[in-house]
Amino acid sequence: MEAEFWLERWRDGRTNFHQTRVTPPLERYWPMLQLPRGSRVLVPLCGKTLDMRWLADQGLRVLGVELAPLAVEQFFQEQGLQPTVQTSAMGQHYVAGDIEIICGDIFALDAETLATCRGVFDRAALIALPPEMRGPYVQHVYGQLPDDYQGLLITLDYQQAQMDGPPFSVADPEVQALYGPHSVAEQIYRRDTLDKEPKFAERGMTRLETLVYRLRRKTG
Repeated sequence: MEAEFWLERWRDGRTNFHQTRVTPPLERYWPMLQLPRGSRVLVPLCGKTLDMRWLADQGLRVLGVELAPLAVEQFFQEQGLQPTVQTSAMGQHYVAGDIEIICGDIFALDAETLATCRGVFDRAALIALPPEMRGPYVQHVYGQLPDDYQGLLITLDYQQAQMDGPPFSVADPEVQALYGPHSVAEQIYRRDTLDKEPKFAERGMTRLETLVYRLRRKTG
């Protein structure tokens, strides 16, 4: 998936993947992670999701990573925040209060930065990547998180032949294969949500299951 694909979608306003509310499974399941206040939480491929503001309101420090400058700028504008901006090898860092967004490539995030993230919320990253990029992504990000990390992962399971991604279908066997070498991916929710996603039904989809996983490092 080329960077230009996402940059063009933001420029053209084709961002129907953006939700105008906080993701319900985040509100429902995040408390079970029991991360201490002040913990840093990674939100990969964050766009301008309201989930970042919600996490910050829980007393957490948020680190979003987003490729599209327009998405980053819109987030801070719509939230009424005035960020400071500085540049590093990872990209441009926009910081306002407990929210920092790095405008850059997720693969440019270095080991030192990833090691500071005790939490991760992945609603839009894994399912946005084509099959050949998922393995490198999971290894780069999750393989370098600290040993005590906790996270939530949301994926979709549908018949890929019925619709071109993104979002792509990432079923449970693939999730277990991707995360199994270093993490436990415990499925805590699974439900057919096609009735809540009419735009997918209009494209001919007959089944759309939403899966939620609790993630943590393997021990022993």
